[in-house]
Amino acid sequence: MIFITGPLYSGKRTFAGKLGGRQIFDVQNLAAQADDLEGLADELAADYDVAAATEIGGGIVPMDAGERRAREAAGRLACLLAARADTVIEMFCGIPIVLKGDMPC
Repeated sequence: MIFITGPLYSGKRTFAGKLGGRQIFDVQNLAAQADDLEGLADELAADYDVAAATEIGGGIVPMDAGERRAREAAGRLACLLAARADTVIEMFCGIPIVLKGDMPC
């Protein structure tokens, strides 16, 4: 599996479009409702060739406790997916940066 992360509108979808295979985007949104992040990460890694998450942890910490928990869960899911991925790519300004593995294209 290839895991792609980066800020909103950083080119993740455009880059992933060149890779083909089964793809899922915005996996950070799945984390908030997940009772088992490990199980969710296993499922995503098994079912998809490419998983992409928007990095949401770099801004101001929300005052709402539920929003803080959702942000924490999203970060933990990203770590779990990165650990399971063969390749991890961070997108920034449309530029793919390989953090783990080899550039797929």
